[in-house]
Amino acid sequence: MARPLIGLSTYREQARWGVWDQHADLLPTVYAHAIETAGGVPALLPPTKPYDEAATAAVARLDGLVISGGADVAPQRYDQDPHDRTTNWREDRDSWELALLDAADRAGVPVLGVCRGMQVMAVHAGGGLDQHVPDLVGDDRHNPAPGVFGETSVSVAPESRLASMIGTSQTVHCHHHQSVRDHPGFTAVAWADDGVLEAMEAPGDRLCVAVQWHPEMAADAGLFQALVDAGAGVTRSARPSGAAGD
Repeated sequence: MARPLIGLSTYREQARWGVWDQHADLLPTVYAHAIETAGGVPALLPPTKPYDEAATAAVARLDGLVISGGADVAPQRYDQDPHDRTTNWREDRDSWELALLDAADRAGVPVLGVCRGMQVMAVHAGGGLDQHVPDLVGDDRHNPAPGVFGETSVSVAPESRLASMIGTSQTVHCHHHQSVRDHPGFTAVAWADDGVLEAMEAPGDRLCVAVQWHPEMAADAGLFQALVDAGAGVTRSARPSGAAGD
């Protein structure tokens, strides 16, 4: 059986490597390693225009999709004015990832959202965000310092699909100053001990799960295993005619 092909959305940032200092499409290697370890093949998906057309073409070739971590989602996407601490959103990445989610819904492709990815999925569903978690909980432990992950204890609903992947409790790595407030069509399934929503999942047979933490950083890579396993069950013959790009 062919190894599942798993797409991962990417950053587009100014970056330095070797003698170069250029705009680059990139993603921390731990994401690809997590997919590889789970038996999949990672494929990076940089923002590509026209977004809807390109997303449809990309997803038709995928067996699973990861909406990766990254910058804040533009607050205009969920009808809010920017908080003073909401900065550096990327209109191209927002448009691209929302188009990828549209295409994944149409094609029935399994989806995993990571950190920003959970927030994008909530906004895609018509929900909104709390723009600065310290305003809610009174501290910065979810985002302790630039480039530093916090550790958060998470409780998972026992009856949830997520619990079947990682169990009912985890200490997770997190780095976020925003969180999901509303999530139409999704069920809340995990919370930090300060009440911040940490995971949500959609009902139905298709795997569609999002977590606020970074599972690629620790032992809860069961999420990536579940995505790859679900991708192995995706049959292109079951997709709409022409979806595989034939």
